[in-house]
Amino acid sequence: MASDSSLEQRMAARMAALHDARLVRRLAPPRGVDFTSNDYLALSGHPVLKHRMIEGIRREGCGSTGSRMLTGERDSFARLERTFASFKGTERALYFSSGYLANLAVMTAFAEPGDVIVSDQRNHASLVDGIRLSAASRAIFAHNNVDAVARLLDAPRTGQAFVVVESLFSMDGDVAPLAEYAALCRSTGAALVVDEAHAVGIYGPRGSGLIEAHQIEGDVFVSINTAGKALGVSGAFVAGSSGAIEYLTQRARPFMFSTATPPSVADALEASLSIVAAEPERRRRLAHLARYLRDRLRHAGVDVPPGDSHIIPVIIGDNERALAVAQTMQAEGFDVRAIRPPSVPAGTARLRLTVNVGLDDPTLDRFSLTLAAAIKEITRCSAVYS
Repeated sequence: MASDSSLEQRMAARMAALHDARLVRRLAPPRGVDFTSNDYLALSGHPVLKHRMIEGIRREGCGSTGSRMLTGERDSFARLERTFASFKGTERALYFSSGYLANLAVMTAFAEPGDVIVSDQRNHASLVDGIRLSAASRAIFAHNNVDAVARLLDAPRTGQAFVVVESLFSMDGDVAPLAEYAALCRSTGAALVVDEAHAVGIYGPRGSGLIEAHQIEGDVFVSINTAGKALGVSGAFVAGSSGAIEYLTQRARPFMFSTATPPSVADALEASLSIVAAEPERRRRLAHLARYLRDRLRHAGVDVPPGDSHIIPVIIGDNERALAVAQTMQAEGFDVRAIRPPSVPAGTARLRLTVNVGLDDPTLDRFSLTLAAAIKEITRCSAVYS
C-alpha cells in the first residue's frame, strides 16, 4: 500500500508540472467590461428574473430538501418543463441542476453495451466524460468532418449508434453541420444527440437554438440545453420525445440521485423564457455586436476565424503569451481570460472572447484597438527575450 508521503510526492510532482507549463488556474471574480462570460443576452441581472426568484424563495424557501424523486419535486418544475418543451418544439423536457449532469445522464442512460457513440473530437468535457462513463464503445471523429461520420456509421455494428455533437462549439465559436448529420442519421438509423448549450436562447425564429434554425427538429433524438448561459440562470434541460424523457427520468442516475435545484430557480427561468420570446431584438442586437466586433478586430489586425457567432477565439498559441495578453487587457479594464489546455488542444492557447448585449459599438472599437496593441507588444517582447 502506498504511503501518505508517496501520495503527497505525486501531488507535488503533478502541481510542479502544471506550474512549469503555465497551466495553473486562479479563481478570480468578474472585473471590468465583460468579454468572457456566457451571459450573452444579459439576462442574469434582469430585474424581472430577480423579482421572480425572490418570490420563489418567499414561497418555497431556499432549498429543495431532496431529490425530485423524493421531496424535491415542485409544481414549478413541472410547469417549467412544459414551457421549455413548447419553446423547444418537443413533446417533453426534463430539468437538471447543471449541464454537466445533463450530459452525463444522456450518455450513460441511453447507451448500452454493443452500442457505439460517434463523437466530435472537440465536444465539451462533460460530453466526453459521459461517453467514457457509458457502456458503449466510442469513435472520435475530426472536428465537423461529415465524411468521417459517414465512414464510422457505415462500419459494421451490432447495437445502436449515436452521433453526439455540440451545435455551437464553446471554444471555437463555429457551428456544426447539423443538417448533414441529420441526413446521415436518418439513412443509417443512428440517433442524433445535440448539445445546444451556447445556442439556446439565441438562434432560430423562437430563439430555441440551432436545431430550430436548421429545421431538423424531427431528426434529433434529444438535445441538451444549458440554462446558465444565454438564459441567464442555471441548470439544463434535456428535450425530446415523451418516450425518451420518461426513459431518462427512470434511468438517469444524475437525475435520480441529485438534490433538486432550489425551486426559485424555476421561477426565474420561466421569466427568462418569457423575455426571450417577447424580446427578439435582444437576439438581433447580439448578432449585430458579434459581426461588428469580428469586423473591428480584423480591421485592427487581429486574426479571427471565419464565422459570425458571439464566441470569438483569438488564438495566441503559447500558454505564457496568452496569459500575458489577458493580464494586459485586464489592466486596461476588460475582463478577458486566457484559455489553455486541457480546455483546448496543446499549442492553441487563446483568448475566448464573448459578446453580450450589454456592450456597444464604441466599447467594441476601444477593445479591438487595445487588444491589437497588447498582442503586438507581447509578441515584440517575446521575440526580444527568446
